[in-house]
Amino acid sequence: MFYYVYILLSEKDNKRYIGYTDNLRRRIEEHSGKLVVSTRHRIPLKLIYYEACLDKKDAKRREKYLKGQWGYKFINKRLENFYQNL
Repeated sequence: MFYYVYILLSEKDNKRYIGYTDNLRRRIEEHSGKLVVSTRHRIPLKLIYYEACLDKKDAKRREKYLKGQWGYKFINKRLENFYQNL
């Protein structure tokens, strides 16, 4: 089984949402269907990044890292071309 760490970008306010799940497709549908309280007011959302992990603890640890200062810098550098084309 895979666990996915993902980043959504709100097209409404250009803010990111970072989460993890064991079913990426279902989770994106939940976000888009306004079933997730923390993102329902930020629709529409676009999946801009994801990583796969083999272990749930690793995915949770990666999510926590990406939400922190160093993770924020990593994502900005990793998606540099994407952000330049916004």
